[in-house]
Amino acid sequence: MFFEGSEKRVEVFVSPSTAPLRLLGNKFWADVVASANAEIISTMSNDFCDAYLLSESCLFVWDDRFLMLTCGTTTLVDAVILFTEKLGRATIASASYQRKSEYLSHLQTSCFTNDVLRLRKSLAGAAYRIGHLDTHHHYIFTADSIQSGGVIQSNRELMMYHIKGAIADYLRSDKQSCQGIRDILALERVFANFTFDDHLFDPCGYSINGLCGDKYMTIHITPQEESSYVSIETNANFKCCPFSALLNKLQPQSWDVIGFNGTITTDDFPPYRLVASCALPLNGKDRVQFNQYQQLTSEVLLPERL
Repeated sequence: MFFEGSEKRVEVFVSPSTAPLRLLGNKFWADVVASANAEIISTMSNDFCDAYLLSESCLFVWDDRFLMLTCGTTTLVDAVILFTEKLGRATIASASYQRKSEYLSHLQTSCFTNDVLRLRKSLAGAAYRIGHLDTHHHYIFTADSIQSGGVIQSNRELMMYHIKGAIADYLRSDKQSCQGIRDILALERVFANFTFDDHLFDPCGYSINGLCGDKYMTIHITPQEESSYVSIETNANFKCCPFSALLNKLQPQSWDVIGFNGTITTDDFPPYRLVASCALPLNGKDRVQFNQYQQLTSEVLLPERL
């Protein structure tokens, strides 16, 4: 069974004069999520953030910004447009829309080019492609900032392709459970002091959100063997990057790391070859670093009957 785990991502910051986004309430965010053809499964909150698990990935809402990821055939651009229409262009201090290459892009209801054409009707900005067309690549649209200053936010994203080994087999089995996945990936140790909300999909697939103060983490696993994909994102600062532990456990054939306003460390990564690297300045203050890696070991493939 195929499922498109590759995600679309949007992050929007609002102006200081805008009322706190968390006061907009669950009905407002349910409508935003529904416009992207997804739904809210569960919610967790702390003093800083409301975190929503979605039928397709996640949504995080702070007072001054929101971050939303959706996978499958969702139309995240519709959520961005609805939010902008409801609050008005003047409230948006900055915005970025990101979309990675899909496994089966022909099944999507839109492409990045069309998404940008629609976004530019209300948000002027620049669009870029990072990476070669014939391999992993990412598209990013960044709206022209109408305000200067503000706190520079940083986060890191890890995207893994074609996971293998005993843990991958467990994630595809009928023996898995939420607690079992947290244990086998040692998430409560890697993300110590985080509070979690997770969901196991039927017949397979797993999502987890975590909060610790103003820090967040989110992991989404699409374990199907032909198109396995795992994404991890966090703004937490660790002495040792948690990506290394998860890379060694899930043994992906290749992986991408994207850093927003932060360095990418490779300490304790499994043996790898750096395939490509790109640094992209945005808005005069933000910087995106994209690195693409591949395991040094070769992969023996078997023909797949179609």
